[in-house]
Amino acid sequence: MKPWPYPLWLAHRGAGKLAPENTLAAFRLGAGFGFRAFECDVKLSRDGEAFLLHDDTLERTTSGSGSPDSQDWSELARLDAGGWHSPAYAAEPLPRFAQIAAFCQANGCALNVEIKPCPGEEARTGAAVAREAARLWAGTLPPLLSSFKPEALAAARDAEPALPRALLLDELWDDWPEVAESLGVVAIVTNWRLMDRALIERLHGRGWRALVYTVNDADVAERLVADGIDGIITDAVDRLGPQEGRRP
Repeated sequence: MKPWPYPLWLAHRGAGKLAPENTLAAFRLGAGFGFRAFECDVKLSRDGEAFLLHDDTLERTTSGSGSPDSQDWSELARLDAGGWHSPAYAAEPLPRFAQIAAFCQANGCALNVEIKPCPGEEARTGAAVAREAARLWAGTLPPLLSSFKPEALAAARDAEPALPRALLLDELWDDWPEVAESLGVVAIVTNWRLMDRALIERLHGRGWRALVYTVNDADVAERLVADGIDGIITDAVDRLGPQEGRRP
């Protein structure tokens, strides 16, 4: 296999439990715990702005409502994406993808971008996120683009074939290896419960790296490291990870 340029530990949605997920505040907190790689979710506004949000609706993590793909960025930019978490983060805005790129590059951090399209927006989102990633990371280590949606990854591949891609799996559905092969992935990212030494060896045998989400238990992490895992996505940034929970 080719050398793997990404760190072992990735902070999930920034530090998305201790701070509001998918915000710059979460990224700053994760970096404070020593993380130098992050995972986040990126989708598109109605007018094509790439920004961070996990859900297909706005209610859970913002002051807005409805689907984000029915609203322009000028509307989304005014929402409070932090007050739902705690008063300390009230008025934290939704970040544009470009702001996350700037943060990562300024701090020497790697990124795993989950392409998270709203329903029916798979191809549009995959292509747009890939083009934006290629532009924002030109000449530097690009983000790893991942998705549960093969259509989104196919569009990303067609738009920017040089960017690395990974297929996300919450179950080992029929024909996933053939789909992964057709998408030209460099990695498979599974629910940690699916991953064991046999699967890691199977993936490595095909030249693919093996990553898992979302590991918050130290014993599970230790077992996966011993089995040869290449990446661990975690919420527990204060307990697990590169600095063992110690702030620098």
